[in-house]
Amino acid sequence: MLTDRQAAVPTRVLPDEVRADVETLWRYHDMRHELRPCDVGIGLGSHDLGVAVIATRLFQAGLFPWIVFTGANAPTTVERFPQGEAVHYREYAVEQGVPPEAILVEPRATNTAENLEFSRALLAERQIPVQSVLIMSRPYQQRRAYATCRSMWPEVDVVCVSNPLELDDYVRSIGDPRRVVDMLVGDTQRIEVYAERGFAIPQEMPDEVRAAFERLVAAGYTSRLI
Repeated sequence: MLTDRQAAVPTRVLPDEVRADVETLWRYHDMRHELRPCDVGIGLGSHDLGVAVIATRLFQAGLFPWIVFTGANAPTTVERFPQGEAVHYREYAVEQGVPPEAILVEPRATNTAENLEFSRALLAERQIPVQSVLIMSRPYQQRRAYATCRSMWPEVDVVCVSNPLELDDYVRSIGDPRRVVDMLVGDTQRIEVYAERGFAIPQEMPDEVRAAFERLVAAGYTSRLI
């Protein structure tokens, strides 16, 4: 039997009229990569502390011996992570028991391409050989992170994962449904735009994904479009 507190927690946090389309985009960005050991884990900075959570968990499970946290700040993160995304991710990981010496911090990157470019340079500077990377990002950044890495760093084997939460649980963890949908729509647009600009390899976009994206844009979820 549910307690009063449990009964008060909504199980569905997205408007019914957009739920199906949001779920379509959510599934599209999940690469469903199988976890396997890699030379280094790279946590991409964002507003989502879940990146640090999954990085910590996978390091402790022995999936990689090094973590690079990469990220400066953006308008969407400066209030939550005033010292920078990578710095706060490192603090979380150390608090959870990750040895400080196993963590490299890249504090300058302001986009995914810079995340990878600067992380690669930092690893080379430290003379850490890299043939495989496990990239950890917010859930709807997986596909773009993969496409960007395959373009910029084609010689490495890349695995992309996120903190494994269901859509409603993720939205509750962020606390702002509109922000999540806006960013999900923005990342969907970037799959094609960034490939056209040469920042990422092309990715197939099924018709149902394109239609869901267009309906969400028409519904006003546009603040993260470029």
